[in-house]
Amino acid sequence: MAMIVKRAKGKSAARGRRHLRVRKKVTGTAARPRLVVNRSSRHVFVQVVDDTVGKTVASASTMEADVRALDGDKTARAKRVGELVAERAKSAGIEAVVFDRGGNRYHGRVAAIADGAREGGLAL
Repeated sequence: MAMIVKRAKGKSAARGRRHLRVRKKVTGTAARPRLVVNRSSRHVFVQVVDDTVGKTVASASTMEADVRALDGDKTARAKRVGELVAERAKSAGIEAVVFDRGGNRYHGRVAAIADGAREGGLAL
């Protein structure tokens, strides 16, 4: 007999489902780790993760003092975070990553992070 499971409603649950759908296809390896984007209403948090060992190689966020001091809107700060994480990943010896948008639309701050990472020298 099949069990009927009630699916959660709401924005957060929908984003979670989209993220699971993305994660089915996107995995990070040692050669090409995963660039993960977490976005809240005020801040963005970005990590470069090697999924084979489950380790974070590099990270950056808008919570850092030098990014907080930056003048501009949230999108400009997100672009700076992308540049920062690219710089840190390059110093850790990473040239290319796979982009995990975390169930968010590739649009606005999420796209700005990707653009900043590309300008910082990462291959996405």
